[in-house]
Amino acid sequence: MRSPGASSSSPGARLIDPKVLARLADLELVARTVVEGFINGMYRSPYLGLSLDFAEHRAYMPGDDIRRIDWRLFARTDRFYVKEFEADSNADFIAVVDVSRSMGFGTGEVTKLDYARCLAASLAYFAHKQRDRVGLVTFDEDVVDFVPPSAKHLDAVLHALDRARPGGRGELARPFAKVAEAVRRRGILVLVSDLYEEPQRVVEAMRSLGRQGSDLIVFHVLDPAEVHFPFQESAGYEDIETGERLPVVPEQVREEYRRLVAEHIATLSRVLGKDRIDYVQVETSTPLDGALFAYFSRRERLVRRR
Repeated sequence: MRSPGASSSSPGARLIDPKVLARLADLELVARTVVEGFINGMYRSPYLGLSLDFAEHRAYMPGDDIRRIDWRLFARTDRFYVKEFEADSNADFIAVVDVSRSMGFGTGEVTKLDYARCLAASLAYFAHKQRDRVGLVTFDEDVVDFVPPSAKHLDAVLHALDRARPGGRGELARPFAKVAEAVRRRGILVLVSDLYEEPQRVVEAMRSLGRQGSDLIVFHVLDPAEVHFPFQESAGYEDIETGERLPVVPEQVREEYRRLVAEHIATLSRVLGKDRIDYVQVETSTPLDGALFAYFSRRERLVRRR
C-alpha cells in the first residue's frame, strides 16, 4: 500500500526501500539518506510544503539553503541574511514511538519497529534541519525512554531509537498521560504505532497529548501480512502481545480477517479525523519517502489551520 500522495510517476519515483535501509547500522546515516534523498528528488518546493508566511530574518549560517538568502537586504547591508517563515520558527517536534512486543513482528527483512525507528529518525532529522527542537518518547505499557525536546538533542534522539527493542505489552493510556504531563509547550507530536487498541481508546489517549494545543499526526504501521493475511498453512497462531495460541485454518478465516482489519483502519481514520488528528496508514513495504510525503502534506494542512 502506498501512502497518500506517493506516486510511482512522481519525480522521486526511485523511492527509498526500507529493506535496504534496515541493513544500515548507522541510524543517522539512514535519516540523512532518507531526508536528503527526498528533498533533492521527490519534493521540488524549496520550502517542503511549509507555510510561506514570512516571520523574520536571521544571520546566514553555513549549511543554510542559499535560495533563502534575502538578496535585497544584502544589497542594503552587505551582509547575508536568510528569511525565516512561520513554520520554521522553533517548534517542538516529538516522536512518540511504540516499542511494545507486537512491534517486533515482521514477515520480511523489516519489522514494524525497524520501520518505526527509521521513520522517526528521518522526521527528527528533518525537524532538526528546520531548527525545531526535537524530542522522543518510546513506550510499551509505560514510558520506556524520554528525550525532552531541545535544539541540541538530535543525537540523543537517534541513540535512544538505536537502542529501542520490543518490550512488554502495548498500552496507550498510561504512558500518554505521563507524556501529557511532561510536555508543556505546543508543538507537533507524531505517534508511530501498530495501534492494537480499540479506536476510541486511541482517540482518548491522543486527546491527552493534544490538551496543550499540539498538532497530532498518527502513523499506523502494519506488516503487509497483517493487512492481507497471505498464510496458507493450518496451524496454531500466536498472539505476540499475550502469548495466546489459537488453531487457525487460513482459508476459512481470511476474508473475515481482512474485513475486520479494513474496518479497524477505516474506523481509526474516521474517529481520529473527527478530532482533527491526521492519520496515515503505512505498511512496512512502503518506501520511506512516500511516508515523508504524507507527513509533509499533513504538516502543511496543520500550518494552514493555525
